[in-house]
Amino acid sequence: MALVIAGERSGVGKTTVTLTLLASLCQRSTQVQSFKVGPDYIDPMFHQHVTGRPSRNLDPVLTSEEYIKQCFTYNSQVCEYTLIEGVMGLFDGVTPPQPLTFLRGGANDFASTAHIARLLNLPVVLVIDCSRLSGSVAAIAHGYCSFDQEIKIAGVVLNRVGSDRHLSLLKDALEPLQLPILGVLRREENITIPDRHLGLVPTAELPQLQALIDRLAHLGNTCFDWERLLPLLQTRGAGEQGSRGAGEQRSRGAEEQGRSSLPIFSPTPVRVRIAVARDRAFNFYYQDNLDLLQQLGAELVFWSPLEDPGLPQDVQGMYFGGGFPEVFAQQLAQNSTTRDAVKTAILSGMPTIAECGGLMYLCEEIVDFEEKSWSMVGVLPTTAVMGGRLTLGYRRAVALQDGLLVPAGTTVYGHEFHRSRLIPTPNSPLFQTYRYDCEESTGYEGWNLLPSLHASYIHQHWGESLDIPKRFLQKCCVFKFT
Repeated sequence: MALVIAGERSGVGKTTVTLTLLASLCQRSTQVQSFKVGPDYIDPMFHQHVTGRPSRNLDPVLTSEEYIKQCFTYNSQVCEYTLIEGVMGLFDGVTPPQPLTFLRGGANDFASTAHIARLLNLPVVLVIDCSRLSGSVAAIAHGYCSFDQEIKIAGVVLNRVGSDRHLSLLKDALEPLQLPILGVLRREENITIPDRHLGLVPTAELPQLQALIDRLAHLGNTCFDWERLLPLLQTRGAGEQGSRGAGEQRSRGAEEQGRSSLPIFSPTPVRVRIAVARDRAFNFYYQDNLDLLQQLGAELVFWSPLEDPGLPQDVQGMYFGGGFPEVFAQQLAQNSTTRDAVKTAILSGMPTIAECGGLMYLCEEIVDFEEKSWSMVGVLPTTAVMGGRLTLGYRRAVALQDGLLVPAGTTVYGHEFHRSRLIPTPNSPLFQTYRYDCEESTGYEGWNLLPSLHASYIHQHWGESLDIPKRFLQKCCVFKFT
């Protein structure tokens, strides 16, 4: 089987509980696979640091239900234990646009943790923040257990328990429900993961992370009911995977685009070298996107705009993911030889993808939170200015003109998550964007100055959009021979 870790709400400590479970499991087995519900980059970094395996995102907005089932089966079938970390509260999702709407526990739980649990037919462990609770814990647990009868709550993990007396009150309250308590985590002042304006600080910036993981592993050996948990975490065979939801709703990818989400593809006839920026400033990538590029014939060359003196040799394309260029703006600015090399390559026509933080790097300047300006690559005639306002949410984006990745008129689905804005905005934007769950326009987005450059705040997952990496690599092949 496999287990879904869900929270009663955001901020209850799901990630800490998940990492504690993963760290303890990895002491028992080297074959532990993790997944993350939703459009998250940083939590999967922590998963991978613990397990040594890339964590996979399960997101039906960015991909499809069918892709999620195939991705889950394909990546979990070779592992002994499988764990899925949820997103927000158990039933927190979005309302899908027609004709995708289907009601379960609520009208807006599409892409929620509950949606994924139903889709894969997996039990859920509910994490409850008990720091300000005693008897009310039973009302919370009862509500979550009874709200949707298709969700199988296997038990609860009581987090942030203050004392033995506090624990006794919680147990007494839960006893009439006969709901297993699968773990108890006390308040731990010395086990914290630092965060900042977009969430947790990524793993590459935490030199003491392994010591923290070791403490979590030790803690996990004593705070969980492993006799009950291990059978739930053991991965069942691929042929046993639940198919709930199949036939009830065709995936958006299959219905609208007719694309396969199988994990095997026909590669390009020529090997293509792609420079992928990956360091402390740029590290927001969906692992499936990188895998798709490789399976389609790309050789990925990872490099650092922070540290390297220039581009890798003999590359035919560049991919700049998101991250925190604003945090490392001074160091990026000081590496002028690399900035010049990137600008020269883009102006020469090298196909380039720049998402969110990558887009900011290609601007003329970044103005950080302290209002200091730092010179960037300068391909885009705009400045990225950091601010307090968070732009967040799923997007439906319609291409207004032909671009590197999609032709005019194409609809793509993505996600925005940033605290910067561009001044000025593009005169000829690539996309008109809408909220995913309605026809409300969110404006215009993306730069289309050069036919070989895709620069946008919108993060995309290509699992159900294979034409995007195929088109990118085809353009890279042409560049190689010109």
